[in-house]
Amino acid sequence: MRLPADPDGVWGTVRDHLVDRFQGAIGAGRVDAMLGTGRFVGVDGVLSGGEAYTAGRYVWFHRDFAPEVPVPFEVGIVHRDERIVIADKPHFLATTPRGRHITETALARLRRDLGLPALQPAHRLDRLTAGLALFVVRPEDRGAYQNLFGERRVRKEYEAVAPYDGAVALPVTVRSRIVKERGVMAAREEAGAPNAESRIELVERRDGLGRYRLLPATGRTHQLRVHMNGLGLPIRHDPVYPVVTDPAPDDFGAPLQLLAKVLEFTDPVDGRVRRYESRLRLAEWADGPIA
Repeated sequence: MRLPADPDGVWGTVRDHLVDRFQGAIGAGRVDAMLGTGRFVGVDGVLSGGEAYTAGRYVWFHRDFAPEVPVPFEVGIVHRDERIVIADKPHFLATTPRGRHITETALARLRRDLGLPALQPAHRLDRLTAGLALFVVRPEDRGAYQNLFGERRVRKEYEAVAPYDGAVALPVTVRSRIVKERGVMAAREEAGAPNAESRIELVERRDGLGRYRLLPATGRTHQLRVHMNGLGLPIRHDPVYPVVTDPAPDDFGAPLQLLAKVLEFTDPVDGRVRRYESRLRLAEWADGPIA
């Protein structure tokens, strides 16, 4: 952080500002404890807190991680080479650190377990969705792989289990405008130029359920879940569509039945056509390892 202007001279020392800024969150005692153990650092080294307050001074520190509920599922490895890692992410595990999910993320686990501290994601897979996610080993290659997704040069195929309704004509290509507001759990469809496109196909059906192939042409937040719900076919165990619910953080009993099954692209570095398929199977249509 950069220390802000102080025209009224409120803060005599660096500590005064740190306490004023953070005591509401962690308490003045915790600020002093962090200062005492060298947790705040400036350009010239460790800060004691007694330094005269200077607007514009840069201060670095690592915040403490709040306790996280362990996600009791492993991250599978579908492919690994000197440039990329294709991971099979389980349900309930976030792809990257965000909000309250920091250590219990696929990125944190893979960096630790594979000994790859510079590993970075090329895209993000929803926390509740299982399946394939691409990570880049070398920082200098990340842009090339990110551009694949940004320029829609990756063929992505998903699988979902949802109710079967013979009145819904399939296959169908759904195009709509999806809006997702920060801080609001559910995205919504509204009038206007479409910004999201998905093809929905029925693969098979049994016992009132269908297994669907979902082919997104765009990558809006919650796009497939929104489009399936809009067809009257909400994906099984979706805690947001059609109704927002609030499962307990340690409730892993009803995973969203959505799987990122296939990634296919032309490698931007060596020009090879690459195709990867998840080894997971959705629990409600399983004939092998389940997701």
